[in-house]
Amino acid sequence: MQLEKKKPRWLRPQWWWPLPAGMLLGIALRLVFSGGPDDAFTTMSGSFVLLVPTVVGAVTVYIAELRERRTWSYYFGTGALANVLFVVGTFMFMLEGLICVIIATPLFALLGGLAGLLAGAACRLTRRWMQPTVYCLTALPLVLGSVENKLPVPREISTVERSITIAAAPADVWAQLTTAPDIRPEEIADGLVYRIGVPLPQSAVTHVGADGEVVRHIRMGKGIQFDQVAADWEPGRRVRWVNRFTPDSFPPRALDDHVRVGGEYFDVIDTDYSLQQGAGGTTSLHVAISYRVSTRFNWYAGRVAELLVGNFEETVLRFYARRAQTQATAS
Repeated sequence: MQLEKKKPRWLRPQWWWPLPAGMLLGIALRLVFSGGPDDAFTTMSGSFVLLVPTVVGAVTVYIAELRERRTWSYYFGTGALANVLFVVGTFMFMLEGLICVIIATPLFALLGGLAGLLAGAACRLTRRWMQPTVYCLTALPLVLGSVENKLPVPREISTVERSITIAAAPADVWAQLTTAPDIRPEEIADGLVYRIGVPLPQSAVTHVGADGEVVRHIRMGKGIQFDQVAADWEPGRRVRWVNRFTPDSFPPRALDDHVRVGGEYFDVIDTDYSLQQGAGGTTSLHVAISYRVSTRFNWYAGRVAELLVGNFEETVLRFYARRAQTQATAS
């Protein structure tokens, strides 16, 4: 009788069976961390964002080690993969939105992988102490999460700047800055912020009120709408917009609360556009966006915000450039 060939290692159940345990533990802890910004056990606490993926990675590797000795690559890979499944699971169960999932996955996977390595090393050194250690580690985010809301949240204010040279006169560029109706998806959808789930803008139209206040009304997909008030207004040269939101600006589920502009954790302070006439009938358009990030892990959230805000600026500048050049050609 011909012996049955062994299945490849990745097809054997021994390697993946600990993953559901880690994933379900993470989802269970996410259900606990469902408090509001000022409550205990909030999702944006450091106890959740930094400790829960650590717990998920460590527990997954510990459960795997109960069956047989694993490799170092297994420790890291399984700890990381369990966290990826955990984060995706929160999206599938509608606990988190797509934007938060995309932003959180790299950090959670890295923390889970490193925790898996540490757990694997601990299992090799002293297996008998691993069970109480795992229990204490699992309780740690719960203990710290219950008191963390008593501490002040750090605030990081930054500015990102970008520029572009446009083959059009300043008047053509200024016209697009103040009035941009009927924005088509293909004009703006190449931006990273829109690819990860931010609703596409539909129009941006400026009007002057009876009291002389200059306001630009923004409409976006999913019913988002808000005003930008001109704090500085030099026609043809410069405008600085300050956002003004109302309770109806963001309908429910239009945007993740954790990344909503004007929310507890992220806000755009102002957007400053300036124009300068260049040689050969060109215009240099410069934009500077000041924004606030308020989390207990600004070292990560701030860098993500910098990347997304910078990409947003580049996308918008290309949009204005294309429209202004089209208008200049038509004229």
